[in-house]
Amino acid sequence: MPNKTSQSPSDYIIPLNMNGLQGRMLRMPAPTKRNREILLVYGHHAVLERWWGLVQNINEYGAVTMPDLPGFGGMDSFLKIGKKPTLDNYADYLASFIKLRYKNRHVTIIGISFGFVVVTRMLQRYPELSKKVDFVVSIVGFIHKDDFIFKQSARRFYVFLARLFATRPISYLIRHVFLNAFVIKNLYRRLSRGKKRFAEADVAEFENFIDFDVYLWQTNDVRTHWLTTYQFLLLDNCKVHVDVPVWHVYAPNDYYFNNSVVEQHMRITFSEYHPVEAKEIVNHTPSILANKKEMSVLVPPGLRRVLSRKV
Repeated sequence: MPNKTSQSPSDYIIPLNMNGLQGRMLRMPAPTKRNREILLVYGHHAVLERWWGLVQNINEYGAVTMPDLPGFGGMDSFLKIGKKPTLDNYADYLASFIKLRYKNRHVTIIGISFGFVVVTRMLQRYPELSKKVDFVVSIVGFIHKDDFIFKQSARRFYVFLARLFATRPISYLIRHVFLNAFVIKNLYRRLSRGKKRFAEADVAEFENFIDFDVYLWQTNDVRTHWLTTYQFLLLDNCKVHVDVPVWHVYAPNDYYFNNSVVEQHMRITFSEYHPVEAKEIVNHTPSILANKKEMSVLVPPGLRRVLSRKV
């Protein structure tokens, strides 16, 4: 067992084998006198190490477990075993993980962005698991295609691009030709989204961001990335009620989502809705190299009070 003062995520990462797919899992034990079990589900463009600062913040309230998702973080893709990376397959995978990991225990589930989409669909497909869940937390999550601030014409174009990029020949070309430091760096310098994403970085930090972002792009399966993007651009997770309360952490200036529309859809879907404003989030989430202090904005006081409750 690593020393609790360890500042390295590698001390808490172990291999994970789920349904024939090889990946990794981060497991950080609970501090003294804390018995909450917290399952953290990351979103798109992810690797376990990216969310280490968030894990450190959440760990103050209980044991944190964060498994890889197939096709992300270096884990094998569903495509390897002849399955498509559909939202339903991700929901089934997460349900299997919960059944194995939390047999006789309750769990608090935190989903980040797309991770919350998976959590919602899992609870819809497996309503019996709701009895094991104290509550769920959405960190800048969404549940419907209309939650995005894109215009209809822009979304149709993004849907077309995502479907095109997800084809075998195009995804192969992207992975082996375009996902290198030179191309990614120049794209971020020229595209408005890229400029916003690294707006807070100085020259030296920008180079570090790019290096890690290249690693993220190369670690995650390209076809999985675009096939899941295609799905969430057409998403409707409001069709089945979830009998679990949700605490939704939102960024007031999120450049992806319309917070008012997100609230409407969450109130439709979940038994209770509790908004938690994260005033210090500049865009959508902190930078990909954010440390514990910088990640603390994703766990604002309102959420900390809820996590502090006795189980």
